[in-house]
Amino acid sequence: MTETQRKVGFLVCLVTIVLALLDLQIVSAATVPIVRDLDPDHGIDKIPWLVSAYALASAAMLPLYGKLCDTLGPKRVFTGAIAAFLLGSALCGAAQSMAQLIAARAVQGLGGGGLMSVTMVVIAHLKGPEEKGAGKGGNAGGLVAGGAMAIGPWIGGLLADHANWRWIFYVNLPIGLVVLTASALALKLPGEHVRRPVDYPGALLAAAFSSALLLVTDWGGNRYAWTSPAAVVLIVTAVATLALFLWRQTRAPEPVLPLSLFRVREVRLGFAVQAILGGAMMCAIYYVLVYLQVARGISSSSAGLYLVPLAVGLTAVGLLAGPLGARGWSARTFTVSGTVTTAVAFALLATTTGPHTSLWLVRGELLLAGAGFGQLVGQLILLVQDSAPRHQLGVATTGIRFFQTLGNALGTAVFGTVLARLYAAHGPGGDISALARLTGAAHADGVHAFVDATRFVFWGGAALMGLAAVLALRLPRPRPWERAGPSGVCDRLRATRAAPGWSPRGPRAAPPARARTRPARRPRRRRRHRCG
Repeated sequence: MTETQRKVGFLVCLVTIVLALLDLQIVSAATVPIVRDLDPDHGIDKIPWLVSAYALASAAMLPLYGKLCDTLGPKRVFTGAIAAFLLGSALCGAAQSMAQLIAARAVQGLGGGGLMSVTMVVIAHLKGPEEKGAGKGGNAGGLVAGGAMAIGPWIGGLLADHANWRWIFYVNLPIGLVVLTASALALKLPGEHVRRPVDYPGALLAAAFSSALLLVTDWGGNRYAWTSPAAVVLIVTAVATLALFLWRQTRAPEPVLPLSLFRVREVRLGFAVQAILGGAMMCAIYYVLVYLQVARGISSSSAGLYLVPLAVGLTAVGLLAGPLGARGWSARTFTVSGTVTTAVAFALLATTTGPHTSLWLVRGELLLAGAGFGQLVGQLILLVQDSAPRHQLGVATTGIRFFQTLGNALGTAVFGTVLARLYAAHGPGGDISALARLTGAAHADGVHAFVDATRFVFWGGAALMGLAAVLALRLPRPRPWERAGPSGVCDRLRATRAAPGWSPRGPRAAPPARARTRPARRPRRRRRHRCG
């Protein structure tokens, strides 16, 4: 692969990540015009399924995508994921009812599950083994994520207000076609992949487990009580399918998530920190917006602008990650610093949040949280990719996305249940949705009870990130030849380690050539014969 093809490949991957992130942000900002057009009477009740259908299909495909990358090669899986995403986008734009739109969002999610995870596998193959830990491509993750988070809702509102909502989905088509064309012409990934049997039963069990878990965290405590038959059936299904999945992974010749990966300390800890990060990010984004709308009376569109400082923090860290890596910051350093920074941001939110807290203080705390998240978003993926065996690169990369999805679901359920229970115990009566209808002293008491419950949720986020910091400290320190340096010594050392015959004690010297000499003949003894 030439250097030009490599650069084009990196550009294609970054555009693909932007496409995935913008789709999530744009759709969430345009649900009201969609409902008003397709089903003005009963469409409000179906809005959560616009997100849930995409999330369920995306999470169900993640383990299978990783195994397919290791068996068929990442380029074929990358192309297939983009094609499925574009097909779903076209069907979403042509939907004539909410049921059709929800089904099309599920098709879109089948491809969307690979837009982020498979793209990171492609970036790892573009780097090559000699650039292990260099951070190329991964440092742009925070920059891209921050930019998409900042402009996504604005683009969604612009298209919904000044154009038809169907263009929210149709806009993906020209961008996706350009990505497909560029990948077909310029994406030449090195390495050969041996076709192996795929553990489809294991992938099916993983899909069933993730779907049951997402449904129980979405419905439990909201649509159904936690002790209702529907919630109990979903919980039992999730536990049973998880047990069957683990049993299958110990028996399958080619498991979709090999348990041997968990023997690698960096991979095991990276999965755990990423799951915690998924729950903490949901806590920071969702419950800060809920606090602004419920306790401060800010509209939903204006509350979304408070995510801009969070996006600025992500973007700033994305710009600084490269220079800091050149000065010797390893993935372990970024992980420890990011977890500690995020824990401090949550602690500040927990101690300063009140009915009359300065909104500029809230913006500053979100900026600090974004700086912490930005140090973790891309670096954890790089850490796992650098530590996993090369033939299991796809499984390891999609595995870290899978654990982040599970962390998002569990964080939403746990924090939501805690918030509702605390408000019900100390509030004036009723649930949080009834707070807006209260007046006078009852409304003031309800706001104070809600703020106290929100503080407890933020303390929970701080505790989670503190646990993540403890896990990050258990990561092994990089050896001297694995540290980056501004002079490029690190790259030469990595190339030396990748060369055949390298060993920590020095290059293996070839044995001295031995001269081929013909051994001297032993004199033959004559036998004396006796004459008889």
